[in-house]
Amino acid sequence: MRVVVKVGTSTLVHSTGLLNIRRVEKLCKVLSDLKNEGHEIILVSSGAIGMGFGKLGLRSRPTDMPSKQASAAVGQCELMYVYDKLFSEHRHTVAQILLTGDDIKSEQRRSNFHSTLFRLLELGALPIINENDTVFTEEIVIGDNDTLAAAVAVNASAGLLVLLSDIDGLYTADPHTDPDARLIPQVDNVTDEMIASAGAGGSLGTGGMATKLNAARTAAESGIDTVIANGSDPDILYRIFGGESAGTRFSGRKNQ
Repeated sequence: MRVVVKVGTSTLVHSTGLLNIRRVEKLCKVLSDLKNEGHEIILVSSGAIGMGFGKLGLRSRPTDMPSKQASAAVGQCELMYVYDKLFSEHRHTVAQILLTGDDIKSEQRRSNFHSTLFRLLELGALPIINENDTVFTEEIVIGDNDTLAAAVAVNASAGLLVLLSDIDGLYTADPHTDPDARLIPQVDNVTDEMIASAGAGGSLGTGGMATKLNAARTAAESGIDTVIANGSDPDILYRIFGGESAGTRFSGRKNQ
């Protein structure tokens, strides 16, 4: 199975901006094991800005654009160094691809990306994709690697998209404010009302849930299942890859 796995900054980095060593080591070990099973894995990884400001010694995540881009430039080097080191320990070769929205929108650039990605998979490499935050500002403002992951899944003809974050999945209400909120294990159709409710101030509102629902709908329109799950314990990927219930699964079929 070809799977796109997206990991958010909160999964990779402590609030200090420094690497969550134990979690990242386990993530790379689990993904390596799943790759050894024969799966093709594409990793969409946030974390460049989060790791960069920590390494630069900044007290908090920067808010001005030049500092964000400087943090991304430093953090991307650190991020790929860590991934290369950890995956190499399990005899897997990684490759870095940095994309902007224009790379997906332009037919020629999308074709070039497609050719490179498929050749890397043929050669057995594990592509690691991130937004090109160093030179392009739109993605930094949006902060939306979920959308990027969905676009990658569609272009890669993936069988599954996994969005790992600091939330367990989609709830009936915001679990941070409603003690009666229940996790929804299965969603067959992502509606406009559901996305609106997940936005700022909505009843389903949790961090970034609206963008995750949009990503799930994009994937579903190309017949790709999506799972939103908590990445605090990467072992959850074994359950997801095995088709077991974990987080919220969105059916990969065209939405009406």
